[in-house]
Amino acid sequence: MSNALKFALVTGLACVSAVAWSEALVTLAQRAPALRAAVATAPAASAPAAASAAATIPKSADGHYWAEGQVDGRSVRFLVDTGASAVALTPADAHHLGIDTSGLKFSYKVVTASGEAHAAAVKLGSVTVAGARLDNVDALVIDKGLDTSLLGMSYLGRLASFQATRGALILQP
Repeated sequence: MSNALKFALVTGLACVSAVAWSEALVTLAQRAPALRAAVATAPAASAPAAASAAATIPKSADGHYWAEGQVDGRSVRFLVDTGASAVALTPADAHHLGIDTSGLKFSYKVVTASGEAHAAAVKLGSVTVAGARLDNVDALVIDKGLDTSLLGMSYLGRLASFQATRGALILQP
């Protein structure tokens, strides 16, 4: 097979892949629940300036940011994923949080690293990570293909800012 033919084949596959991803994102965006703004709060402290103190998540040895969060007062370990449109929960974490997954409607199609899956929209009363708390956070329960819950943009996008540095992810409530 000539190099020109190989190049044309790879280019064609890339175009088809880009179109498929675009269609999936548009479909998900049209079906996604409306996100509402909320006020984030930092941990309470004695100094008045601490109300705007940044929360920090250290970078793990594997190069990822792993966050031990509290969802409605219960612990959940999240992988911080700025590429995820929403907080995404595994069925096991959803069950741990008291969500009856058998009563959910998995009507959203999503694409995970493991392929296509279905998701159900849920509302989390509060999500706290490293002291930065948000109330009424939209999330998705993913039916399969997710190894760990993801801290996505339905949480991160509502912060005043977040910044990745060499050693930590800094959340500004």
